[in-house]
Amino acid sequence: MQLESDPPISRPSPLSSLKFHSDFSSPDANVVLAAKDAKLYFRVHSHTLKTTSGFFRTMYSLPQSAMTHSDIIYLDEDAEVLQHLLYIVCGLPFPEIATHDLLESLLFAAEKYDMPGPMSIMKMYLLTPSTLGDPLRLYSIARRYDWQNEAKILSTRTLSLNIHDPVHRPSLRTLSTDALLDLFALHRSRREALRKCLDGPPFVSGDPSRCMQCENSINYSTWRELKHRIIMEMDERPLGDTILDKGLCEWPEAVACWRAACTNEACKRLLYDRSETVRVIRECIEGLADTS
Repeated sequence: MQLESDPPISRPSPLSSLKFHSDFSSPDANVVLAAKDAKLYFRVHSHTLKTTSGFFRTMYSLPQSAMTHSDIIYLDEDAEVLQHLLYIVCGLPFPEIATHDLLESLLFAAEKYDMPGPMSIMKMYLLTPSTLGDPLRLYSIARRYDWQNEAKILSTRTLSLNIHDPVHRPSLRTLSTDALLDLFALHRSRREALRKCLDGPPFVSGDPSRCMQCENSINYSTWRELKHRIIMEMDERPLGDTILDKGLCEWPEAVACWRAACTNEACKRLLYDRSETVRVIRECIEGLADTS
């Protein structure tokens, strides 16, 4: 940030020749802010800046004898970021934050200028429907600013992702070591907790056994294969919804499991109670931890 009076920078001086943002062009405002490319300018009241920004409050507490009404403050932010910030601190409706890049730029600027109002709004914005596109990146933002409640909610949203997929590496690289380890622990813990649940009662062990109706020798190979498919699916999508909504109905392993019967032609008892098995699997998944 530099004042127009600084000698190294040559800037147009007559305010009448400058292009002002239509919502920030009142001649009554006594501060002129210039966006990064110095193509768009914003008139703002110094009182607004001082009461909403620790940075400007400190700046205006310094001796101002050299500053005049016509001084221009050149900022590093582009016009879009500056516009959003000023809309918020001036209490005006602001446009949709269309991209995560813009959201991060706004947070960076709000932190830089010590603006708690915009920071709190961006904090709430993390959880709005318009930001659902990249939960890993949003989780990274929440952890960076130590927004614990938002980070927990966003960690749950990551459960729909396979974080081992290379496509997510750019987002994962933005995480701190602790945040990354917490996320991996959450995804892995759900898989392992479900595995433990499926290995215990009321599920069969998978070892050879005897038919409770005719005492014929039976094996539970179809259950072992279905259980393996369930665990593999949890690696791909730890949320578990694809297991319940489609997998247990349509997977070949599931179809084979529900059709499995005693090999004794005189018995043919089905080995598994489909509805009860699905119900218990659902209870297991719904009981898993879902936040980091």
